[in-house]
Amino acid sequence: MKARFLMAIGAILLISAANAQDKQPVIRSNSNIAYIKEEGKATRIKWNIVPTQKLDIYGTSAKKVTFYTDVDSISFKVKPQTGVCNFTIVVNGKDSARTQIKYQPSKLDVLKKAAKYNPSDSRYIPDFTYQAANNPNLVRIRTELKLDSIAGTGSQTLKILNLLHWVHTTVRHDGNSTNPKIKNAIDLLNVCKAEKRGINCRMMATMLNECYLAMGIKSRFITCMPKELEFDDCHVINMVYSDDLKKWLWIDPTFDAYVMDEKGVLLSIQEVRERLIKGLPLILNPSANWNNEQQQVKEEYLENYMAKNLYRFETPLSSEYNTETRESGKTIQYVELLPLDAVKQEPQKTEETNINTGVKFLNYKTNNPNLFWANPK
Repeated sequence: MKARFLMAIGAILLISAANAQDKQPVIRSNSNIAYIKEEGKATRIKWNIVPTQKLDIYGTSAKKVTFYTDVDSISFKVKPQTGVCNFTIVVNGKDSARTQIKYQPSKLDVLKKAAKYNPSDSRYIPDFTYQAANNPNLVRIRTELKLDSIAGTGSQTLKILNLLHWVHTTVRHDGNSTNPKIKNAIDLLNVCKAEKRGINCRMMATMLNECYLAMGIKSRFITCMPKELEFDDCHVINMVYSDDLKKWLWIDPTFDAYVMDEKGVLLSIQEVRERLIKGLPLILNPSANWNNEQQQVKEEYLENYMAKNLYRFETPLSSEYNTETRESGKTIQYVELLPLDAVKQEPQKTEETNINTGVKFLNYKTNNPNLFWANPK
């Protein structure tokens, strides 16, 4: 009994000391796990309490944030002007974890500041090209994968969506997988079957891109990147030209996703970006999902994840079979579309040859969206 009394006194003294020293609010926890609830969001976020860390920082753009432990809670109003909110979590009456809630602009806020391009940018960039469907390698893909049966007999737009659904359900997405050396639709599918594995978003978009080309449908895969030059995550999707609609379409095989406006009109990557920035309505197809396990919703997929990755774009100049398979003597060209506030605008053209593979890489930069999103000739 005496020991418990002394422990209780010790906990009180510890909390008092923390308050006196830091002049910060204090909450208690009997666990190293807490949860965070942001105003306006239905889901809560798991938070690991780490007393050994000098200062544990949680960045958010939410107006109000609440931390919950198993025995306590605390709420803060987060304002851009004040910047930070500090408090201490005392774990098991003995370990203090100094914690800070820090305002940071949302991914969508960062994207909104990147709205401006330069349609007058006339720096030279070669024309985009699309391999013809009668190429023997594409004919083989069309035949061996039975793409005519998969695409069906409907409109071209319906065929585009049918091929999207097929790739999504046929191969599993695995963002941590290693890319095979040979990167074409048939070999990627065979690797997944033989090794019972998945592929990342880039390989899924590569596979779907070749399926479209094999069916005579113009397509490119697009690397969607954040503002930062060094990053841990980006996303690769397809831009696919519909002759029916006479426009590009947003097609994402990783999430079986496409995007529409309030009238149900299918949108392009360019249009989705513009509507996100302007706050115009966007509708994500209800069937959008990850690996047929986790449904995607517009708020998380578009306003958070893709808002981060719609800052800048990169695509190969030549959309063709084996686009990124490294073969000695091969030249691979890329074009990057940058907003005017991008970190690195120059040099406009770079050239580099890999000493191990002999592959030459040419990279172009442009601020001209009309050039980057140009319709196929």
